[in-house]
Amino acid sequence: MLNLSAQQLAELLIGIARAQAAVIHGVDNANPGIKTQNIVPALQNAAHLRDHPEPTLTDLPVRILLTSQGRVPPDPATVARELERLIAGTSAAASPAEAATAIAGPADGGDLDFSSPAS
Repeated sequence: MLNLSAQQLAELLIGIARAQAAVIHGVDNANPGIKTQNIVPALQNAAHLRDHPEPTLTDLPVRILLTSQGRVPPDPATVARELERLIAGTSAAASPAEAATAIAGPADGGDLDFSSPAS
């Protein structure tokens, strides 16, 4: 039986998101403006950004794809931590220090906060 670690699954999800981002980039090159006018809003809707700011296991792949649309790529360590949190079923902010980190994000900017759309 195949056992994936959270880090391996995070890297796999990021790789899939990179492939999807390449397709979106190709479509945007063929039809300039479609990404910002149609694709990103549809992805934001699918990620349930307004419904629940904390990602669920179902929303996480879409949010990783949204992060892939920005300048800073998704951080595998952050995605792995989020996967572990979601699978364990705990809340995102277990302590005040973790709450501050979750709001501000890690120093490298690879957090999963999508409150502002990526351009």
